[in-house]
Order: sequence, then C-alpha cells, then structure tokens
Amino acid sequence: MDIDAPETEVVSSWRVCCDGGEGALGHPRVWLSIPPDRGWVECGYCDKRYIHESFAEKPAG
Repeated sequence: MDIDAPETEVVSSWRVCCDGGEGALGHPRVWLSIPPDRGWVECGYCDKRYIHESFAEKPAG
C-alpha cells in the first residue's frame, strides 16, 4: 500500500491559514506561524507543509 506524501506549498507570508482545503471534508481552520529560523511549518491536522519562499531552495529538515 502506497501512502502519498503530505502536500507542500511555498508561501510568501510568515503566517498561514490551513483548513484542509476539502470544504466540508476538511478540518477546522487553524493559523500557523512559520519559524524564521526553520522556514517551514506543518499543519497538525492534515500534515500539509508550508515553506516560506526564502527557504524554498534549501533542503527541509
């Protein structure tokens, strides 16, 4: 059984909103802050990763 990797989105803001993107099948809207030293944050509901554009070319870790 293959499991798809969580979705990743490059963003220009240090604060992002995630609602699962599935309308009624999504999750409660949450606001996430991207730590400037790490450059990315993951949603606790859907595991979507938001990467700040200034870190987009750097390897995540």
